[in-house]
Amino acid sequence: MPLSWNEIRHRAQTFSTRWKDASSEQAQSQHFWVEFFHIFDVDPKRVSMFERRVKLSRAGERLKEGRIDLFWPGTLLVEMKSPGHDLDRAFAQAGDYFDALPKRDLPRYILLSDFHTFRLYDLKEGIDHPPFKLARLRDKVRLFCFIAGYNVQTIRSQDPVNLRAAEQMGRLHDLLKAGGYTGHALELLLVRLLFCLFADDTGIFTLAQAFRAWLDERTAEDGTDLGPRLAQLF
Repeated sequence: MPLSWNEIRHRAQTFSTRWKDASSEQAQSQHFWVEFFHIFDVDPKRVSMFERRVKLSRAGERLKEGRIDLFWPGTLLVEMKSPGHDLDRAFAQAGDYFDALPKRDLPRYILLSDFHTFRLYDLKEGIDHPPFKLARLRDKVRLFCFIAGYNVQTIRSQDPVNLRAAEQMGRLHDLLKAGGYTGHALELLLVRLLFCLFADDTGIFTLAQAFRAWLDERTAEDGTDLGPRLAQLF
């Protein structure tokens, strides 16, 4: 289960005190983010990668190779700068990486920091959270609930995303049934898949986006081995 918010806030305060004098992006960046993720009891190496290399291009012209400071596919892109650097320019640099990423890996969040200031963008909701200082991390730590495995749910009537998900599950049901996979086995499979999808989205799994990571890392890209893999998972 995710840590309690009291424990997370305590860890955030300890982190702020420890890193208040940080100054070097090149020498301290990775250590900084390892400890930042530790606030939420998450090992960043399990969900993300440091210095992800991408080929930059603009207007069809190949530019130099870029490196994303920290990249969590489908969730988070971090751009780190040394203290005093312009975070607006850092955001523009982060935007340059998008064209080099597969569509399915495009992150929901962009996080910018120069050690002393944080700025978080939620691209799905179109929210540019006001920047805040490291000393206020304890008060702002809920912005990063997605790292801990929590998820802020917005309840909407007839949410179009949920409607599309229901339509896709209905199509899957019909296709499997047409192929001869019917009865109790079919209903059980669909219920289990539905649980995995919503557990991944709501933080029921102990590691955020564990089901997506399992699909990406443990199954073939064309899905040919998905049947045995799902049987093993269930």
